[in-house]
Amino acid sequence: MTTEERLEKVERELARAKRRNRWLVAVLGLAVIGLTLAWTWNKITSTAQAQAVGGAEKVIRANTFIVEDANGKTRAKLAMVGADGPVLVLADENGKVRAMLSVEEDGAVLDLRDENGKPRASLGALKDGPMLILADENVTLRAALGVNKAGPALRLRDENGKVRAMLSALKAGPMLSLANENEKPRALLGAHKAGPVLNLLDENGKPRALLGVTKDVPGLDLLDENGKPIWQAP
Repeated sequence: MTTEERLEKVERELARAKRRNRWLVAVLGLAVIGLTLAWTWNKITSTAQAQAVGGAEKVIRANTFIVEDANGKTRAKLAMVGADGPVLVLADENGKVRAMLSVEEDGAVLDLRDENGKPRASLGALKDGPMLILADENVTLRAALGVNKAGPALRLRDENGKVRAMLSALKAGPMLSLANENEKPRALLGAHKAGPVLNLLDENGKPRALLGVTKDVPGLDLLDENGKPIWQAP
C-alpha cells in the first residue's frame, strides 16, 4: 500500500467518525429534550447527599450534563449516547455548535466549527495514527496531515477538492508530488539514498524528463510520448 493510499484510508476513517459524530449530536439533542433540569438537579443533589451521609467520597453520576449561560441558553452538553462512547458538545452564544469531542471505537476525534456551524478543522487519533483535516468556508477538504507506520504525509487540495500536492517522508527519503487539476502527477521530486531525482510528466502522466544525481554524477534523460529516450547526458 502506497503512502497516498494509507493517507486516503485514514481520511476515510476520520470522515466516517465525523459522520457518526453528527448523528450522535442529533441523538443527543433529542435525548436532552426529554430531560428537565429540575429532575437532573434533584437526582444529583439526592445522590450527593446520600453519599455525604455515608461518609463516602462525593461523586456525581449521571448520563447527561447540561451547562447553561446567564440567559438560560445551552452552551455545553456532555452525555453517553448508546454504546458509541461519551460526547462533549460546546456551543456559542447563538446556539451554534463550535466544538465537539468524542471517544469511540475508531478513536478520539475533536471537531471544530466556524460561526456558521460548518466543520472547519478535525483532529483525530485513530487506529492508523493521528490526523489533522482542514476545510474551507464551503466545507471542502483542503489539507490533510497524517502520520502512520510508513511516516508522515501532507496532502493539499484545490477549491474543487482535487489533490494538487503531496509531501511525504518515508524510510527511502522525502518525496514531493505536484499534480494538475485532474489529479494527474506532473512533477515528482525525491531525495533518496542514492541521490536526488526530479521527474517531469506530461498531461497523460508519462515521464518526459528525468534529472538525477547518483554518486555525485548528474544525469538527464529526455523522453518522447512513448517513453523512448530522445536525448541523454552524459
